[in-house]
Amino acid sequence: MREQTGVIVGIRVTHEDATVDQLEAAAADSQRHAVESLLSRRFIEEAFVLQTCNRTESYVVAPDHETGLAALSPVVADVSDDVVVEMDHEASLRHLLRVGAGLESIVLGEDQILGQLRDAYEDARGVGGIGTLLEDGVTKAMRVGERARNETTINEGVVSLASAAVRLVDRECALAGETALVVGAGEMGQLAARALAERVDRVLVANRTVPHAEHVAETIDVDASAVALDAVEAAVESARIVVSATGSTEHVFDADTFAESGETYVVDIAQPRDVSSDADRVPGVTVYDLDALESVTEETRAQRELAAAEVEAIVDEEFDRLLAQYKRKRADRVISAMYESAEQVKAAELNRAMASEEFDEAQREVMESMADAIVSQLLAAPTRSLRDAAEDDDWSTIQTALELFDPNFGPDSSGPPAFVEDMAVEDIPEGMREEIPASVLDQLADD
Repeated sequence: MREQTGVIVGIRVTHEDATVDQLEAAAADSQRHAVESLLSRRFIEEAFVLQTCNRTESYVVAPDHETGLAALSPVVADVSDDVVVEMDHEASLRHLLRVGAGLESIVLGEDQILGQLRDAYEDARGVGGIGTLLEDGVTKAMRVGERARNETTINEGVVSLASAAVRLVDRECALAGETALVVGAGEMGQLAARALAERVDRVLVANRTVPHAEHVAETIDVDASAVALDAVEAAVESARIVVSATGSTEHVFDADTFAESGETYVVDIAQPRDVSSDADRVPGVTVYDLDALESVTEETRAQRELAAAEVEAIVDEEFDRLLAQYKRKRADRVISAMYESAEQVKAAELNRAMASEEFDEAQREVMESMADAIVSQLLAAPTRSLRDAAEDDDWSTIQTALELFDPNFGPDSSGPPAFVEDMAVEDIPEGMREEIPASVLDQLADD
């Protein structure tokens, strides 16, 4: 995995500011394609995209913030500026941790976001979007999510949009004795089927791939059966409750689908929408979308405020650790140069000593072991000091170490120093930049 020295830049469009239509406009056809598109843009080395039913978020690693925003701007070209949130390096990292912890979800603390983060990570990694910067950031977000759920009660009660949808319908009609139809056999559809199985007498599961629908029907503890997606209109007529959560890019239901259904409650939790907007005008049909779930999730949010405060503390703690981790890595090249220099001196002195005397194999091993121990002990304290210096942004100490141990650093160097060979000129600290010859800076700028 190639080391990166740029910054993370992110943009997001979420349920907090955007309507369902605006979320649809911001979404790409797939996370993988969105990552590939970002990677094709100039100067972008890493990319990560998270798309769920209530958020579209894109992150890139770029030489600087402005370059990153330029690469990300086409993602939100069709969305109003007032619903787009731009994030710099630290804001991107903190937001990712909050997303993993469930603090940014409609249903505070929902569990599903962790699986969605893992899927997005695998999608990005599968097309080469994950390098060292995003690897650390995204995996940290997943670990924070696990800590939040293991150490607090943030996920007690309603923990998914699917269960919130069932609670919403349960307010409007008695579910006992009714038949429910779940359209979609993905993760959200499975969650909806399980939630409904606790309230209704029968569940129908419709999906384009019938075996997938059969699998869902077999895993819930209620009378259940699978139907093909092209038979969904007939299934609607026998169902009082419909929950739709497919991955279709086109409407699954239009107004005509419900013409003979009678009193029906429909919850559309798909992104983009499965149900056309005119379906809500059919007599007896009530359609709820993601915006309508806010009323249900607000109750859960109130119940979890205390747990959320604990999770915020976890996020703060892990965020500080993550920044320290990044800064320590900035010192790794200097430390590596220091050890390489020491190893060269050690090897030369050992060769000189062993050439002047006759040593057997056992004696040679003792001498090499002693030399290794001396080098390790001598460099242990400087190693700690360099890492502390990086965490404190103490570039004068880093600069001094480079002058001592890196032969490519300083006014007599013929090429870029190892520590900055992949950096953009503007990312090199001013104090260090003054020590690098103008010809070398020009070379970095050309690269």
